Amino acid sequence: MAAPRKYSLELRERAVRMYRASDPKPQIKRLAAEIGVHPEALRGWIRRVRGRMC
Repeated sequence: MAAPRKYSLELRERAVRMYRASDPKPQIKRLAAEIGVHPEALRGWIRRVRGRMC
């Protein structure tokens, strides 16, 4: 059985949308602190979305 997710899917999607909508792009560390997630988690979500778009 998989471990429960720490962050909801809605939070993940909202965080990536916030990052992508920002111009200029914010520092991941700063945005992560604003929304209350770990910076490496946010970085991973952004990378996954970029990978699907390419």
